Parts: sequence; C-alpha cells; structure tokens
Amino acid sequence: MYVRAVRGAITVKENSRDEILENTKLLLNKIVEINQIDKNDIVSALFSVTCDLDAAFPAEAAREIGWTDIALMCTNEINVPGSLAKCIRVLVHINTNKSNNEIKHVYLGGAAALRPDLSC
Repeated sequence: MYVRAVRGAITVKENSRDEILENTKLLLNKIVEINQIDKNDIVSALFSVTCDLDAAFPAEAAREIGWTDIALMCTNEINVPGSLAKCIRVLVHINTNKSNNEIKHVYLGGAAALRPDLSC
C-alpha cells in the first residue's frame, strides 16, 4: 500500500461561512466518491484558501462530514496578482493500492479553469 495525494479545488460565490462549508463538503464528497475512498484510508488533508476567504476554516466542513479523527490543516494560498479568487484548494493524502495515474483529481466550479486537462 502507498500514500498517494488527491488534489481538488472549488470556488465560492461569497466570503460567508455557509458558502465555504457547503462547497468544501461538496468538494470532499466528490473526491471520496470519484476515487472510491474509504474514510479509514484518509491520512490527512491540507486546505488552502485565497486571501479573500476568511469567514470559516474549510477543515470545519471536513469535521462535519465525519473526518473527526483525521489530521487537518488550513493555510492561506499565495496571493498571486490576477489569480483565481474565492478559491478553496485541498490536498488529501490517502493509503491506497492505486497508482498515481489512477487517482482522479477534482476541480469544481470556477476552479475547473485551474486544470482544464482534467474533467469530472
């Protein structure tokens, strides 16, 4: 078994607690669904948000969907001029027998522009 990483991102319409939590849950659930991840195989998750999002920690959404015994961390994304606004990114580490090319990364909403080569 290997530790692999699954990337994902989603944009929100506004800097509100409800928007951040609701969209983070949507992103995490889609990552789990598409990659057929068992919660017990999740090692950790690192969240980043753009500087225009500060109404809630995305990790709170993970806790609300049951990720209560998983190491979670939130940070700010580098503020690059002209970069995508109101974006939540995640890097989920999982134990799996899948190879890197079998991992499906998930980019939803406006974040799909970050990786046009990937589609869900």
